[in-house]
Amino acid sequence: MKKLGFLFLFLGVFALGQDHLSGFNMMSFTYKMDPKWMAYVELQTRSRRDYTVIDYYETKGGVGYNLNKKNQVFVGLGRYGTYEKMKISQEEFRLWLQYTFTQRFGRLKLDHRGRAEHRFFYASQTGEHTEANRFRYRLSATLPINKDKVQENTFFVNAFEELFFGSKDPNFKRNRTFAGFGYQFNHSLSATTGYMFQREFSTKGNDNFHFLYFSLNFTLDSTDDEKDIVIPMVD
Repeated sequence: MKKLGFLFLFLGVFALGQDHLSGFNMMSFTYKMDPKWMAYVELQTRSRRDYTVIDYYETKGGVGYNLNKKNQVFVGLGRYGTYEKMKISQEEFRLWLQYTFTQRFGRLKLDHRGRAEHRFFYASQTGEHTEANRFRYRLSATLPINKDKVQENTFFVNAFEELFFGSKDPNFKRNRTFAGFGYQFNHSLSATTGYMFQREFSTKGNDNFHFLYFSLNFTLDSTDDEKDIVIPMVD
């Protein structure tokens, strides 16, 4: 009976929306000028509705400032493109401000990140221009396995939950849940892989995306040989 109950629960979750096996690939570059300032660039491709077809890209970056070891502010901008049937259907330019608060409990590092975005859309097929605001909160965790901090030759696991809100109906836009693991090869390179569930909420019906995730992260930082390297997560 218990197995049957879990089966009905599983089927009920997937019945709430249309499901897609999706791909999510990311490459990031972090440059730390000094202990306070950093620059960040990120490139993404996604296969949202068909794992074999890339139908979305992102190019974005920004500058961050560490107020202290626990608090960071960041300003960013980016360009985004969505494809339908191999043709560009929507282009987006985005500006955002974010604040991150970090907590440590032994080896475990928790990051609370809040972000406010202003989004400019252009529908290529209709020529329509629109704008929207969106607000995001993410709680993420990183845990090194074989060392006290994420340094060279470190295995780690990470996970997060993120919520998206907007001013237009439905106000709850999206949620993401991620779990993965990775390896920090040296001070400059890490790789991460994992699984992310993303649900898109819409008045026309929900979409469920099951992302298989992979990333390569490059870091240039000569400020501290004993640094705890920050692992960029799905974004």
